[in-house]
Amino acid sequence: MVMNTNMKSSSSNPAVLAEEKKILGEIKAEERKIEKAEALIVDAEKKISRAERHITTIVIVLTLLIAAGAGGLVYWRFLTSRISIDKAIVSAPQINIGPSQAGILQDVFVNVGDTVPADTVVARVDTQSLKTTVAGLVIDVNKNIGKRVLPTDTVVSVIDPNELRVVGTIAEDKGLADIQVGQRAVFTVDAFGSRAFYGTVDNVSPTSHDSGVVFNISDKRETREFDVTIRYDGTVYPELRNGMSAKVTILKN
Repeated sequence: MVMNTNMKSSSSNPAVLAEEKKILGEIKAEERKIEKAEALIVDAEKKISRAERHITTIVIVLTLLIAAGAGGLVYWRFLTSRISIDKAIVSAPQINIGPSQAGILQDVFVNVGDTVPADTVVARVDTQSLKTTVAGLVIDVNKNIGKRVLPTDTVVSVIDPNELRVVGTIAEDKGLADIQVGQRAVFTVDAFGSRAFYGTVDNVSPTSHDSGVVFNISDKRETREFDVTIRYDGTVYPELRNGMSAKVTILKN
């Protein structure tokens, strides 16, 4: 009973109660400080997270810009390292055979598509025998038997398949100045889709032919076009035929 009386007396001591109240107030104040600190930490973590996302976004954007720039540079180099010719044809020099004197076409002994040796009689005008000068492929025949032909008329036309080339036409302002004999060339032929064939620039025409395009503006001149000849190995590509349409890409040195 004495102990209980002492405890009660202690609990009711104003000084002790004041001290306890003070301590409790300090504890609560510290708790509030801790809560504020925790709130600040949470807020800081959110800001850091947002900053990290922004940095990640910036890094991604910069990476994409660098990649796009590099890709653009590669594409620009790709475009500037080659010259395209969209109008081209597989052909060989045409050899026209006709009479030395006017006369009546008596007979023709060949047909289009025939392969004939050199010095072969292919037609007769009156008493004249018309002969081939080289071995070749017949590509055109005048079958107007009984009609009069002049020395300027062609009775039979042949080509030498070994002389087949790809001949392209390019405007003077489309890269002509950058084309040189010996440059590598890649070409496609319409009959074979996207299949690539390979050759070499064999000749750049020293003279132009008219493009047919005339500008009405006084400070513009008529556009001129030039022939560019591509040589290829006919034994590698025997499937190429005279008259086939083609497109050419010339690789600059």
